[in-house]
Amino acid sequence: MTGRLAFVESPVQLLNVLEWAHARGRGTTPAAAAPATAPADPGADGAPAPVTAEPEGSAADDLRIVVLSPTDPMSRGQLRRMAQLARDEGFAVHWQEARAGRGALVRTLRELGGPLRAAGRVIVGDPFSRYVQLLLTLFGPRHVTVVDDGTATMEFAAQLAGGERLVRWHRKGDLGPRELVLAPVTSLARRRLAPGPGRSVEIFTSLPVQAPPGTEVTENAYAWTRERFGPPALTGGADLVGTSLVETGVVDAEHYLRVVGQLARTHGATRYFAHRRETPEKLHRVAVETGLQVVRPDLPLELIARRGPIGATIVSFPSTVVHTLPLALAGTGVKVAVCEIAPEWLRATASPRAQGFLAGVAGTAAGVDRLTPRTGSAVDRLEFG
Repeated sequence: MTGRLAFVESPVQLLNVLEWAHARGRGTTPAAAAPATAPADPGADGAPAPVTAEPEGSAADDLRIVVLSPTDPMSRGQLRRMAQLARDEGFAVHWQEARAGRGALVRTLRELGGPLRAAGRVIVGDPFSRYVQLLLTLFGPRHVTVVDDGTATMEFAAQLAGGERLVRWHRKGDLGPRELVLAPVTSLARRRLAPGPGRSVEIFTSLPVQAPPGTEVTENAYAWTRERFGPPALTGGADLVGTSLVETGVVDAEHYLRVVGQLARTHGATRYFAHRRETPEKLHRVAVETGLQVVRPDLPLELIARRGPIGATIVSFPSTVVHTLPLALAGTGVKVAVCEIAPEWLRATASPRAQGFLAGVAGTAAGVDRLTPRTGSAVDRLEFG
């Protein structure tokens, strides 16, 4: 088996595939672009075999990237921009309409089965993705790399080390009807994302991850981003970074909006960079109730901030950016602050694991200031901790 095949479903995943390729020594000389689709018989794992080394030379020279396109317009727009950046760097990028109505799933599995079977290394951005898990049931690659798609990497590493089933941190622990139906797929995918006889696993991450037994953790320092963009001009003010914690059912919307307003007043912020999953209704309230200018980025925030102009202070809730922005903006003088989540902001339906997970995301971020809400106050006493 030869070649490397990346499956990406979000702009951040594609950015981090480019960072992985850069870290592996990929140059910017355009490579011959070949379509990442071919008719194939899906196939299955053979008997366990020793892990074979990858071919000599740059491990990313023959990388092909498959975009499993999402349906929401903001993600699709950012992904198209990122796909063009990847093509500009010389990579072959195939856009797969994986969710385009009836028949899309069968068509995708048929078209990607061959390239997946031929790949010596498969790179995925979201090991919790049902689509990726289903693809991995077709064939177990000899080498697997997991790149960041948000803070889920931390949970993936912990669950892999503990031998647990793969469940997103904000989900309830009980299995619903859909999860019960897909449980065999998830179980097989978990085995194919774990190291073992005939399989190596690498986690390429900017997050503080402890390597599960048998895996290799490689640091993502955002070197490609720093070399390709910036340094940015600074506005001297502050910018706020939005989050989808309301949309995922973790944080109460009213608490969230009041805290955003308080942060804007305290730090003199004028712009609010929306998360791609935030709803138009919520963003309308942010603009009307806080006076902030809502910005819908056309690229991942790491690239937006690096290109500039950007505020001298960036304030975020617990998310991946409190780990990635200090790396992407190293040496620019931009200060990053994280506003921790108070227990009373959580919805009653939030997962029992939510508070601890979010506290860990904020508490392990290096080189950031912390805004700690005092007990018993949702918005009035946000202070540097």
